[in-house]
Amino acid sequence: MTAPLIKICGINSADALDAALAARADFIGLVFFAKSPRCVDVPQAAALAARAVGRAGVVGLFVDPEPDFLASVVAGVGLDAIQLHGRETPAEVAATAARHGLPVWKALGVKQRADLAEADRFAGAAARVLFDAKPPAGADLPGGNGLRIDWTLLKGVRPALPWMLAGGLDPANVAEAIAITGAPGVDVSSGVESAPGVKDPARIAAFCAAVRG
Repeated sequence: MTAPLIKICGINSADALDAALAARADFIGLVFFAKSPRCVDVPQAAALAARAVGRAGVVGLFVDPEPDFLASVVAGVGLDAIQLHGRETPAEVAATAARHGLPVWKALGVKQRADLAEADRFAGAAARVLFDAKPPAGADLPGGNGLRIDWTLLKGVRPALPWMLAGGLDPANVAEAIAITGAPGVDVSSGVESAPGVKDPARIAAFCAAVRG
């Protein structure tokens, strides 16, 4: 069995990026959402993306972005994929992919097994879905809250498009999460931080080693 794909999200410094690259992460995530402690601006993101070229895929994370803002980021930063974390419909996801010529990943909040069925609606529109824990009502952030899905809900689930597991993963639990869910990819943010928005190189290395172990 091939090792699951790894995405380290919320990269906002050269040190964090270098740690992710050294640990051979497959993707790094750059957050373009002002309320997040991991938010980056276009010049910062462009410098990080340039440093990652050829070594990891660069994914830009957005939450219900204004079309002009999304276009300005795509024009200014070398993104390999767009990740949408808001209330976007399959039609909006397909239109975004067509407009920018980039694959679009769609994050979906999961609290019960019925939420997983939502993924199949995005087949043919999104290139990939991410199953993340549903944030509590009134939360400022749609993800990166450290909350985890009940992994047993995902046992035997095979969506109609590629998927990744997110939400509450860390170096200590990711191997168990993969064993229970069979996830072909994992996405981590707060689980490899020493404080909100501050990536810990040792935790990034430990996370990637646990996934491959």
